[in-house]
Amino acid sequence: KEIDKAIELFKSFEKKDKIMMARASNNISFLYFLENDFNNAEKFADMAIQNDRYNSKALVNKGNCLFINEEYDKSKEFFLEAIGVEADCVEAIYNLGLVYKTLGYYNESLQAFEKLHTIIPNSEEVIYQLGHINELIGLRRQALKWYLILITKVSTDSEVLSLMGYLYQAEGDEYQALHYYMESFRYNPSKIDVISWLGIHNVKQENYEKAVEYFEKASLIQPKEVKWRLMVASCYRRMNLFQQALDLYEDINEKNPDNIECLRYLVTICKDLGKKEYYEYSKQLKKLERTQDQRMGMMGMPNQTYEDPYASGMNNPPPMEQNYEKIPMQQPEKKYIQQREEQDDDWGEDGEVDALLPS
Repeated sequence: KEIDKAIELFKSFEKKDKIMMARASNNISFLYFLENDFNNAEKFADMAIQNDRYNSKALVNKGNCLFINEEYDKSKEFFLEAIGVEADCVEAIYNLGLVYKTLGYYNESLQAFEKLHTIIPNSEEVIYQLGHINELIGLRRQALKWYLILITKVSTDSEVLSLMGYLYQAEGDEYQALHYYMESFRYNPSKIDVISWLGIHNVKQENYEKAVEYFEKASLIQPKEVKWRLMVASCYRRMNLFQQALDLYEDINEKNPDNIECLRYLVTICKDLGKKEYYEYSKQLKKLERTQDQRMGMMGMPNQTYEDPYASGMNNPPPMEQNYEKIPMQQPEKKYIQQREEQDDDWGEDGEVDALLPS
């Protein structure tokens, strides 16, 4: 590998003076970190610090290794020391903010990222952190302010759009929530939490045909998840398409005979339609309920009660699929390796935030 050659090259500098050794060791630490070899990354970070205690990059690398090992208090001390050496060390300030955030010290984390925002005001990662920390504190309107700034820079990011939809929903602004969830769906039509929200929203608006479209799409994305087909069948019932609902329930039951919710629906709809199958499904339901009661009793758990499938899914925050929380690793000394190309404002087709902040 090219990285192996680079490590060998950097090791050759260890025989030089201490400053040269510190830089070489720091770069080797960086390369090992990229390879997820955190033991060696920490070993060479220690070596770099031993040879040059005032190397802010080495202090950041050491702090990052401790962060990965969940030694947050120790990592915090190294990031603070790096800032003491270099007051505007972007990586140290950013990672310090992450440490405070991880420890639940949100005010301190907010101060770190606010300071960083004055240094790199166009950083999407920093703007996201400012929004997210305000959200964690409970300041939703302030969080939305930062997310609105962020969306001007990454207007097609479905994750941020869905998060804004959730916050507007939490604020009671259904119109704006619908707008941002629709925008999120437009850019990522396979995002399951957004599809679920839109489907349930249309049910509440009694637009059942549109809801069916969303739930059927969800079923295609998660074919093993029974609830999406149950929701489709429920929409059919509300549209008075009882035979279509019955056919779908029967198909679900055939493929999932242990699904107690489906059997309950079958019993209800067969009774309403006067179907003779009502008696057979009632027997199956009672048998399944007894089995479930026995299983719950053995496990010491209370019996589960049936919940409307539309009762949940509207008020839960969307899971963030992008790795916004990844530690930005200190760049190696440019004197010894080719400088990394300057990153633009695009987060890339795969939606991943780059782990390296610009230096």
